[in-house]
Order: sequence, then structure tokens, then C-alpha cells
Amino acid sequence: MLKKILMLLLPVLALIGGAVGGEILKGKPEIDASAQASGEDGEDEASRAGEGDHDKGENAYFRFPTQFFVPIMQNGDTFATMIVALTLEMPKPSEEKVLANEHRLRDALLRALMIHANTGGFSGNYTSDQQMDRLRASLLKAATDTAGPDVTGILVEDIARQLQ
Repeated sequence: MLKKILMLLLPVLALIGGAVGGEILKGKPEIDASAQASGEDGEDEASRAGEGDHDKGENAYFRFPTQFFVPIMQNGDTFATMIVALTLEMPKPSEEKVLANEHRLRDALLRALMIHANTGGFSGNYTSDQQMDRLRASLLKAATDTAGPDVTGILVEDIARQLQ
């Protein structure tokens, strides 16, 4: 009985925690384009990972305000929940067009995350280079299928597995 209650309560608590975290992030002040181009935005080097050889002024980034929660099933039961924070990389001129598709992009990315989970992508060492490359490729395909070639990269900013 207690196990059934916990199985229902833990995902709800995870959802509430994600919503609270999203609200905290949403309250973060916007950074104007001139400060971003000059590097005065306060980001550390780790949050710029994946920029490649592009100049800072040429690309724009959109971090989804809430994390993605992906259930991991094992023998018909929820074994764990993956918590993933994603950011999209795009050319600066495409920013408005991509952001107009935010809800469709979120749906497509969540669908790709579910497929990745159901094909064993989050089993074992899910942070290996091979697994992360496979994950990024599937997420990028989902994003470009939804928003077109305007999305040029997917940055996985946070990823964690919470056991049930």
C-alpha cells in the first residue's frame, strides 16, 4: 500500500519541484542584446558549451523555462524519472520564428525524449559520449522537423535520473 502511494506521490512532487524551479528561472531578468554581445551577461563558460566556432553575436539561445520529466519504465512499472533541462541554439535572425513554435518544440522534444527512454537510451551509463550524441541527434532532428533548419543545436544543460 505504501509503495503505491509513493509511486503516485513522487512524480507529483517532482512536477511541483520543476514548476517551482521554472518559476524561479522565469523571474530572472532579461539580458539585453548589447550586454550579451559584449559578454557582460554573467554566464560562465560551462553554460556556453556547444557554441563551437560561432561568434557570440551571431547565435541566440532559448532555454525552456521548465525541465522535461521523462518516466523510465521497467517491467511495466515506473523505475525512475529523467529530469532534463534543454536549450536551443539558433542564428540570431531566426530567434523570433523559433520562439513562436515554443509549445510545438516542447512537444516534439518530449516525444523524442520518450522514444529515447523507451529504446533504452537512459539505461546504464546514459551520460556516455555515445549515448549523449545519440540523444542530441534525436533531439535536433525533432527540433528541425518542427521549426525547420533555424534550430542549429541542442544543449543539454542538466540531466539527472531520479530513482523511484
